[in-house]
Amino acid sequence: MDINALYNEWLQKATGDPDLTAELESIKGNDDEILDRFYRSLEFGTAGLRGVIGAGTNRMNIYTVGRATQGLADFLNAHYDSPSIAIGYDSRIKSEYFSKEAASILAANGIKVYLYDELEPTPCLSFAIRHFHTSSGIILTASHNPAKYNGYKCYNPKGYQMTDEEASETYEFIQKVDYFTGIKKVDFDKAVADGTIEYIGQDVIELFLDEVQKQCINPDIVKNADLKVIYTPLNGTGNKPVREILDRIGVKNVYVVPEQEYPDGNFPTCPFPNPEIKQVFELGLEMNKTIKADLLLATDPDCDRVGIAVPDDKGEPVLLSGNEVGAMLLNYILSERKANGTLPSSAIAVKSFVSTDLAEVIAKKYNCTFKNLLTGFKYIGELITNLEAEGRASDFVMGFEESYGYLAGTHARDKDAVVASMLICEMAAYYKTKNMNLVDVMNSLYDEFGYYANVVESYTFEGAAGMDKMASIMDTLRTNPPKEIAGMAVTAVSDYESSTITYADGSPSKTIDLPKSNVLAFDLTDGNKLIVRPSGTEPKIKAYITAIGTDKNSAHNLADTLVEAAGRFME
Repeated sequence: MDINALYNEWLQKATGDPDLTAELESIKGNDDEILDRFYRSLEFGTAGLRGVIGAGTNRMNIYTVGRATQGLADFLNAHYDSPSIAIGYDSRIKSEYFSKEAASILAANGIKVYLYDELEPTPCLSFAIRHFHTSSGIILTASHNPAKYNGYKCYNPKGYQMTDEEASETYEFIQKVDYFTGIKKVDFDKAVADGTIEYIGQDVIELFLDEVQKQCINPDIVKNADLKVIYTPLNGTGNKPVREILDRIGVKNVYVVPEQEYPDGNFPTCPFPNPEIKQVFELGLEMNKTIKADLLLATDPDCDRVGIAVPDDKGEPVLLSGNEVGAMLLNYILSERKANGTLPSSAIAVKSFVSTDLAEVIAKKYNCTFKNLLTGFKYIGELITNLEAEGRASDFVMGFEESYGYLAGTHARDKDAVVASMLICEMAAYYKTKNMNLVDVMNSLYDEFGYYANVVESYTFEGAAGMDKMASIMDTLRTNPPKEIAGMAVTAVSDYESSTITYADGSPSKTIDLPKSNVLAFDLTDGNKLIVRPSGTEPKIKAYITAIGTDKNSAHNLADTLVEAAGRFME
């Protein structure tokens, strides 16, 4: 591949966006900058496309988006007689622009398009797919990545992200498309006028919120708790729907962080708009010095994940982890639905297998079936869809991932920070009437079930040599698994690539009934655990550690010991 020839082709032909022309002119003669933009094409996988916004095959722009969309159109036309698609977008730079570009291409290929008329949360896209019975869906978002990124996620007709097989076949179609000559396109306004592109109106959003509101368990308590909430949508899509759903259930004292209220893809006050990190709460915490809120809430730009901070008894903010919020929500939903008689006798809860095992212990208390699935919310969406096919959709209670994604209800097949925000506020209001804040609640769960310390460590391996090193580490752990870790015996090894569980005591091995994945899990004595898996998007191996103690100190001391032991495997 001649990088300079590719650059010159783009310089001549990529004239559809003046920003690209200016960028290409600015890097003329700079070999390093040219190489970075053209040394590869963005790959299309189960997460679609994601990359830095800019010019070139290795960037998010109207040509890479256009090529992907044409390939998707070819895939849909190969599988459906009259395909249709729903499209949504968030507040990121060029998200709306890309969404209209994609709509124009799909319309040119004879595909009916339903396009949201303003930015909306990712779960609203999942809802629209099922509402309109479309063949697919697209959301233009890069979730919680920094401002320079954008992305393009594709969904199947079930309302969750494409499976590996669907994404692989779509990518085969994409690779056949020329960036400049292979893309069909019609005038956007003309396609709207003739009905090929149809805007999704507020009525559909109201239907979405109606379904979310059905998950409210104790509305009367919420209305009478006088809960104070500081909320930040982090300049993303959550501002309208989250505030409306909180108003609907009776949370009237909602104070929005003004600098982060309105859509702004530059994220000027939070360069990493990720609710997992403390920095996104700084402005809210400053507001709280005068407001004295019960709860601080932050949703990420596409409003599929939510993080919280809770002032403790001394007014100091405590950031609760995704694992802790997931465990609390599960306990609240199960206990309150059991109390009011709405808990199904065959209730099912689910989490990603790297999330806290505390949830499984809580579910057992309420005789709730619990399932662990691979990382990726599409697997939770698939489980709900299978339950629905069996006439058991109402048995689904809740699903979550440790990375701050939660879903209650079956209105969406992806994580939903709108319903999660509502339930977190309801839970906080409920416990406020019992003179408890959510820190107190979490501590009470630890007192009852033991203290679970969950830690994620990442180990970076750059370049081609790094890829070889990661493969070598996984191969060594797989072929010669440790018999003990940090002085604790390994009682079982789960190899998700071979789909087998091998027990140290010689018990017959078991089959793992999940899709194959390059993951190893080491069960240790007393419920402790180490899970190791390479990242699917970065040159990293991640270690997920569970350490169980009688109190916070003992659990975290054990976690530190396990982190040290895991680090030795990465040398």
